[in-house]
Amino acid sequence: MKATASQSKSPAVVLLSGGLDSYTAAAIAKSDGYALYALTIQYGQRHVHEIKAARAVAKALGVVRHLELEIPLAIFGNSSLTTDIPVPKGRTITHGNIPSTYVPARNTVFLSLALAWAEVLSSSDIVIGVNALDYSGYPDCRPDYIKAFQHLATLATRAGVEGAGMSIQAPLLLLSKADIVKRGLELGLDYSLTHSCYDPTPTGLPCGQCDSCVLRAEGFSQAGETDPLTKN
Repeated sequence: MKATASQSKSPAVVLLSGGLDSYTAAAIAKSDGYALYALTIQYGQRHVHEIKAARAVAKALGVVRHLELEIPLAIFGNSSLTTDIPVPKGRTITHGNIPSTYVPARNTVFLSLALAWAEVLSSSDIVIGVNALDYSGYPDCRPDYIKAFQHLATLATRAGVEGAGMSIQAPLLLLSKADIVKRGLELGLDYSLTHSCYDPTPTGLPCGQCDSCVLRAEGFSQAGETDPLTKN
């Protein structure tokens, strides 16, 4: 049987949240020639809008397969993204102050699940949209963390032990939010499909004041572009 275009490309597992960063990271991987296998985690986040956005983004990217897993991290509590703790708004964003929107061990859990699927797919590449410059101060968005998890992945998998290696690709890691926006627009991305707000209205409109909204707005402004979600 003749191989399809996706079957002839190397597979990559992409963690897809429906946000601007994960969409851009996935698009970069696609432009690099990977066949995308998207993984979205329903971890008990306080709204469903980002899950809907992830579905729209996956469709736009033409992923080979899109899996949604329910991993109820909300059971543990202690995060304003998974409980009724108020989402911080209008604060000064600094990397030394970890906000209540931090979900304990979230990226470690997500990357572990992506690692399991990657092994099944005989893939050595996992893509994640973390960023170490314009972010809210989360410890699992830093270069040292990505490097450490890649080392763990090499030690903890059959592929790694057998010498194939595992690569945790974080193409946005050292980009500013403005550079991320510019790169995505160069790739023709439709950012109206995405959702970034931590505390949207019931209809999904962004609050405009949480860390994620502020960082997104600054990124579009510094890139000299208009965010399609804020157009009248």
